[in-house]
Amino acid sequence: MENKPFRFSNSDILTCSILDNPLNLNPEQNYIEINRQSWNNRIEVHLNSEFYNVSGFLEGNSSLNEIELNLLGNIKGKSILHLQCHFGQDTISLSRLGANVTGVDLSDKAIESARQIAVETNTNAKFICCDLYELPHHLVEQFDIVYTSYGTIGWLPDLDKWAQIVSRYLKPGGQFVFVEFHPVVWMFDDNFVEIGYRYFNSGAILETESGTYADKNADITQSYVMWNHGFGEVINSLIQNGLEIKSLDEYDYSPYNCFNKTIEFEPRKFRIEHLDDKIPMVYSIKALKKSNA
Repeated sequence: MENKPFRFSNSDILTCSILDNPLNLNPEQNYIEINRQSWNNRIEVHLNSEFYNVSGFLEGNSSLNEIELNLLGNIKGKSILHLQCHFGQDTISLSRLGANVTGVDLSDKAIESARQIAVETNTNAKFICCDLYELPHHLVEQFDIVYTSYGTIGWLPDLDKWAQIVSRYLKPGGQFVFVEFHPVVWMFDDNFVEIGYRYFNSGAILETESGTYADKNADITQSYVMWNHGFGEVINSLIQNGLEIKSLDEYDYSPYNCFNKTIEFEPRKFRIEHLDDKIPMVYSIKALKKSNA
């Protein structure tokens, strides 16, 4: 699992103002630097967490789940661009399956760790540290597959620019594989009792958290800036940038235990206990870049 930027908010999360911001920056205008520091602040905890289980990963465990593996199919010999890769576990897992993979992430500390883990696992995964929208300044080649998963687009204000990046880096006929937490999940409060947020994108969500989804009791605090994105916004951005939607699927579980009030009803499958299977928790999209796009 890579860049899993869940908008996890425990009882210590507050709406943040410029005064709450450790960088003393206007949050919405300076979200890139705020979020870079936010992820840099998390990285040491994540590397040492049971959630990411780096020791098991170094011994050969894969971080990929059934959902994305089924969508990807046989990737041996394929070139893959992995957007928002955090410290590279999915990137390296894809490389272990025989793909030639390049991972991209905003956090310099995450990319530094990703490169080190690639060396330790003797894989040929490559990594680029930059803001997603700035990728054209760092990368030219196109890929057979563009892949991104679980808690990525919430860090981006403009999905049209996101879809432009996806399209730009796909070869004609190339495949986009996307797995994400369902927008319905982000509507709820911390304990999934009440609706606390709009389904639709109505601007930046500015918050400060104590701990992190990988270790809710960790002694760290960070501010961050996120956005909600509904299905219409996601799908139309892809269609308008030359991608043809081949499948859209929804799942009534999460493969990660990253929310409050969860129960593991099957191995690596989690639901909100009191909601059972009543809400969607994850969705996936598979799309192809049109040959004339």
